[in-house]
Amino acid sequence: MRSKSVAMAAAVAAIAGTGLIATAGTASAATAGSAEPRAAYNGACGSGYSVVNQAGIADLGTVFLTYNKSTGKNCVVTVRNETGDPVFMSASVRVLLDDEETVPVVEEGEFTSYAGPVFVDEGAGHCIEWAGVIGDEEYFNSGSNCGTRK
Repeated sequence: MRSKSVAMAAAVAAIAGTGLIATAGTASAATAGSAEPRAAYNGACGSGYSVVNQAGIADLGTVFLTYNKSTGKNCVVTVRNETGDPVFMSASVRVLLDDEETVPVVEEGEFTSYAGPVFVDEGAGHCIEWAGVIGDEEYFNSGSNCGTRK
């Protein structure tokens, strides 16, 4: 199994190296072979969370970014289109703060249906970096979904 920081670094490096990092308003412009989202959000983040962004991961599934207005927390979950034998999956999220480097919160491993949920505080008023991986396919988004400061 890959370590959380190594997997996130590999995902960031792989996507950045292709020049295909998605920006605000381009959630469907992820990696080569990305697809329209097909999997439905499964509610794994809990009550009060609403989907604020989503992106297809090839034809394998969808990564969802959710937000809870009452708590100010963001949550990410990666959902496969079809369940089956376990495959490598991950869900990651981090807050981009102006004055410090933050560590992404990552769940990864071999899963049959979804990875996550992973949560971050302090999302209100800051941009969120979020990603999902299914097998060898990944989606990465940085600097979009920027909340208004209170």
